[in-house]
Amino acid sequence: MTSTRHIQVLRASERPATPWLNGGGVTREVTGFPSGAGLDGFDWRVSLADVATAGPFSSFPGVDRVITLVEGAGMALSVDGAEQLVDAPFRPFAFPGDAATDCRLLGGPVVDFNVMTRRGRVEATVEPVSTPRRVEVPPEATVLLVCLAGSAVIDGTPLTRYDAALLDPPGPYDLHPDGVTAAVTFRFRSAR
Repeated sequence: MTSTRHIQVLRASERPATPWLNGGGVTREVTGFPSGAGLDGFDWRVSLADVATAGPFSSFPGVDRVITLVEGAGMALSVDGAEQLVDAPFRPFAFPGDAATDCRLLGGPVVDFNVMTRRGRVEATVEPVSTPRRVEVPPEATVLLVCLAGSAVIDGTPLTRYDAALLDPPGPYDLHPDGVTAAVTFRFRSAR
């Protein structure tokens, strides 16, 4: 039995920018699950943020976050009082979304890539990919590819900077990045 594989392309040009309440930046949501869920109802959510000024991060109780610097000199994050430099591009940093987190910019505005998952329900891995490889979509998992720098081709489908591809169903896909593409794998935890 064979199944038809499907790549859902999410173009960067079609994403609206949502200003932050504190005026310190804007967020562009790439996608989330379930579709259309608000900030209180998502199982997972992926976005890109333009951070223009220093200040506290919003608190997300019960959420785990992975943040990756994409553009700019970086940030110094204070997470529950412990400082962490996020100053190397394409190096994911994981932290609890409900930790008291403050951001200090190291040299002007930045763009960061954010992955948020509901703790206890979903786990995510974020892997920057810069060389051609086969991307496996495991059963009971979802894989999202986001082109963070340059361009990429996934099974013949071109992506430009900040475009994304949601891969479904399980199986192998051929990824050819010309730059850096984030491969994000979401796994739902089984109910116990």
